[in-house]
Amino acid sequence: MSIVVDYPEYAKAFDEMFSGFEKPREHYKEVFETLQNMEKTQFKEKELLAKLVSMNQGITFTVYSDGKGIERIFPFDLIPRIILKQEWDTINLGIQQRIKALNLFLYDIYHDGNILKDNLIPSDLVYSCPDYIPEMKGVNVPHGIYTHISGIDIIRDADGEYYVLEDNLRTPSGISYVLENRIIMKRIFPEIFKENSVLRVDSYPSLLHDMLASISPSGKEKQNIVLLTPGVYNSAYYEHVFLASQMGIQLVENYDLIVSDYKVYMKTIDGLKQVDVIYKRVDDSFIDPQVFKKDSLLGLPGLFECYKRGNVTLVNAIGNGVADDKAIYTYVPDMIRYYLNETPILKNIPTFRMGIEEEREEAFKKMDQLVVKATNQSGGYGMLIGIDATKEEIENYKKKILENPRNYIAQPTIQLSTSPCFFNGSLEPRHIDFRPFAIYSPKGINLIPGGLTRVALKKGSLVVNSSQGGGSKDTWVVS
Repeated sequence: MSIVVDYPEYAKAFDEMFSGFEKPREHYKEVFETLQNMEKTQFKEKELLAKLVSMNQGITFTVYSDGKGIERIFPFDLIPRIILKQEWDTINLGIQQRIKALNLFLYDIYHDGNILKDNLIPSDLVYSCPDYIPEMKGVNVPHGIYTHISGIDIIRDADGEYYVLEDNLRTPSGISYVLENRIIMKRIFPEIFKENSVLRVDSYPSLLHDMLASISPSGKEKQNIVLLTPGVYNSAYYEHVFLASQMGIQLVENYDLIVSDYKVYMKTIDGLKQVDVIYKRVDDSFIDPQVFKKDSLLGLPGLFECYKRGNVTLVNAIGNGVADDKAIYTYVPDMIRYYLNETPILKNIPTFRMGIEEEREEAFKKMDQLVVKATNQSGGYGMLIGIDATKEEIENYKKKILENPRNYIAQPTIQLSTSPCFFNGSLEPRHIDFRPFAIYSPKGINLIPGGLTRVALKKGSLVVNSSQGGGSKDTWVVS
């Protein structure tokens, strides 16, 4: 029996593959026909093969929310999510525009603060952000680039329109799964690739390496670039190993490095070797115990002073977290108009800022219809989904908000678009989002055509985050 049988529709959601009962959208026809001609047993065999490849490759992620903190094989659904090239072009331009504005915002708030003086953004909103780093004030980063690597989360609403959900400009993760998912799909479904003009994503490691080399403070022909990881217990450690291997650079932990004469050196069997660029996957607050968290065992004492003096480049820049703040997110369209004098290409989700009394009162009246988020949490933590919450949970959350209103926002519950996933021998719709990755070098901003489509594995759930047990799909951009 074919796996395309009685596919249920979510009445309130836009389905990526189907526009009606078993009626595929034009750009999904080849995939649909392949699935329609496939027996369930055949698909299960391919699914098992994909799991074996994932196990052999060690494609893992740690789910902290289950209390076990152990590594798991990263769940991967074999049915691709397909985006038309013309849609991708709009997303691409919109993300480039957004990153340019956010980069100018970061430079501005750590220098003259013109956007604050012009009262476009409340200065107390910026300075009260836990991720605003006062020590970065006046520090000139190489080429003025803060946002070297960005992951911008995008969703699609019930009308099929794209919105930016949030910005990730600190240490965005997930690109390794994008690349590995593509390798698996080409191995498992080579026949589908032959029938679709799928744009390639495998240039990412070389783009990333070229960017890292281009921002080296030294004039040397060959730069020493390292990836600094918190270590094997970090949830994204697999990705750290993968990227370092793909780029041919050294993966290091803090004890592999030493500071001397305001320069960073790597310990090698041939002696100390100066480091030019550090792709850091350690959070800012842990990066240097002399300046930030005094009890950090992950950082390198003296690193920040080396950075300030321009003797080593850090990627991403320290202090980017203020641009990730969900309260700051609400002002990004204003930043685009202010810095670029352009109309935003991609829309924000309408948002209630709990730090503004009128907006908070309005949000409190309809909390059962809203998603409430802590402004400095990520990974799906600290959320209240009103439609799934009890009255008691909502009242308790209101009390938390009133203790520190600035730290919360609320947004309407948007039915994320759905995509078919294979569960229990048949296709079932699951909610998804999308994280494209951008690289900002002195030559400009580059995005690979595609990104990480994250899947809410639980039926009806809107939480897609990997750290909450979500999975992923290969994302195809087709011409």
